[in-house]
Amino acid sequence: MGLTSTSHGPIQVITVHSDRIDAAMAIQFKEDMRAETENGADRVVLDLSGVEFIDSSGLGAIVASMKQLGKDRRLDLAGPQPVVQKVFRLTRMDTVFRLFETLDDALSDPDA
Repeated sequence: MGLTSTSHGPIQVITVHSDRIDAAMAIQFKEDMRAETENGADRVVLDLSGVEFIDSSGLGAIVASMKQLGKDRRLDLAGPQPVVQKVFRLTRMDTVFRLFETLDDALSDPDA
């Protein structure tokens, strides 16, 4: 599992460098997210543009990462592929997370 973090003003962008977030990597994903966001910004955008598959364990890992941020910080999701976006819709997690078509859309969001 590879994650990289960059700052875009007050926003921390974490990019996933894996085509899958599944049971085999969910624990590592949570640990990596915790390490990347430990002292990060109030708004974190997770760039999922390279992720082609996510299962329930991967979804759970993203939810756990959001909870780890606490109440005063927000995790938004950018660039989900259609299959990944469908998982969020079917599980109604699209009502929990703000999903943006592209990273640029997330970064230019006026409600940020």
